Formats: sequence, structure tokens, C-alpha cells
Amino acid sequence: MSVSLYSVSAPIFVQFLTGLSGVIDKASAFAEAKKVDPSVLVNLRLAPDMHPFARQIRMATDHAAGGVGRLAGVDLPTFSTEETTLAELKARIATVTDFIKGVKPSQVDGQEGREVVLKFPSGERRFTGQAYLLNFAIPNFYFHTTTAYDIMRNAGVDVGKRDFMSAPVTL
Repeated sequence: MSVSLYSVSAPIFVQFLTGLSGVIDKASAFAEAKKVDPSVLVNLRLAPDMHPFARQIRMATDHAAGGVGRLAGVDLPTFSTEETTLAELKARIATVTDFIKGVKPSQVDGQEGREVVLKFPSGERRFTGQAYLLNFAIPNFYFHTTTAYDIMRNAGVDVGKRDFMSAPVTL
């Protein structure tokens, strides 16, 4: 049995973004119950040299949208990079989830050989579609999703593995 690029990306991204949205709900409830300014949670980080929660969400959503959109050859959603509230971060997740749901399997499957070029300040990085998805987009997505979850867990928000994992999704 072969596994398609779409099946190892889109439903997984949606599943974990749904979990992240639920973590934000719990963070909002935590802030209200504990009388914590929600902006404190948005700006928390695990270590001084790591990005804060808001940036972790931005990066996770960017890798999810890019992972599907670049293979499909469609324009990626554009966002502000200045979300300052939990509600704005939750809206960003919803936008990316809707974007991913709008991409058809036929747009992604068969794109293993598509050239994906990313531009960084240090130069370009070139991938085949498969290498981009499996060796760049998915690992980065999991890193930033996990780090966002860990920041809230470390802050005392009552989240666990089920919140992180969410329920499997069928698209």
C-alpha cells in the first residue's frame, strides 16, 4: 500500500492545528480564572533564546500552509506577523485550517518531484516536493506545535497529551 503526500500532510496538519486551537481555548480560560493578563501568555517562551508562544503559533501555521500549498502550487494565505492576542492567534489557526481543507488531494499527490525553492537571508534552499514536505515542513511543524504546547503547559495551563494530539481528522 502506498501512502500519498496529501494523506501524510493535510489531515495531520488539521488534526494538530485543531489541538493547538483547543490549547488556546484552555489558555484563555486559564488567564481568566487566574486573573493573568492574556498578553503574558502570548509572550511567554521556554528559554530566553527561544521564540515566544505567538511566534511558535505563526511558525507552525506557516509550515502547515506551506507544506500543503507549495506542493499544490497555490498561493499561500498572507498574515500579519503582529498577532498580540490569543483570539488573533486562534483566528490565524482557523484561517490556515480552512486553507488546507480547501486544497484537494489531487493537487498535492504526485508532486514528489516538484521543485520547491525557499528563500532565506542566507540564500536559497532547493527541495524536491517530497523532501520539502518530509524533511522540512513536517519536522518544523511538529517542533513549533510542540513548543507552543510546552509553553502553555509550563505556564500552568491544564493541558495534556489528548489536547496536543486532538482527534484524527478525515478530509
